[in-house]
Amino acid sequence: MPELFISAFITLFVVIDPPGCAPIYAGLTKDASPAQARNMALRATAIAAVILLIFAFFGEKLLGALHIQLDSFRIAGGFMLFWIAFEMVFEKRTQRRTERADKINADPEVEDVSVFPMAMPMLAGPGAIAAIMLLMNEADTAAQAAEVFAALGAVLIITAAALVAAGPLIRLLGDKVEAVITRLLGVLLAALATQYVIDGLRGSFGF
Repeated sequence: MPELFISAFITLFVVIDPPGCAPIYAGLTKDASPAQARNMALRATAIAAVILLIFAFFGEKLLGALHIQLDSFRIAGGFMLFWIAFEMVFEKRTQRRTERADKINADPEVEDVSVFPMAMPMLAGPGAIAAIMLLMNEADTAAQAAEVFAALGAVLIITAAALVAAGPLIRLLGDKVEAVITRLLGVLLAALATQYVIDGLRGSFGF
């Protein structure tokens, strides 16, 4: 299997975190019918895909317009991903997502959660945007770009499936298993984030 596809898949899977989004989505849609919950899950995934594709194609041009070097963005993105990893390992990310979900549930006027908070910022958040831009920079050929898009598509398909099956999935795994998976993914993301920072420093200072 191509190396870039594996790296992109792991990075995007860890950042988007389908196992972590599933329990939050289950809580947000507890009063919705199965059909409504399924439609919102698919819509949220589709919107997140559009957002990430926009940044994949035009993110570098946006940086150029703002006079930001890609190596600088790589370092900043690495630190951002490392912070996400830190929160995952110490369960801060899950706590923040739960608080956000409770806030949304407290507002009776909010019914469709597909755009906010699911598509943004849970699925296509700053970490995912930074990750897809950094990964696209690693793709030197059209074939490698296709690997990144294939990895993104695979992760989003898994995410959609996890959201659709959120209720049964949480009952099957339980809170403890979900917490263990999240922490393991956090450690892996920390290593990948550190590599991004090293690559950025190497590109900026030539060592």
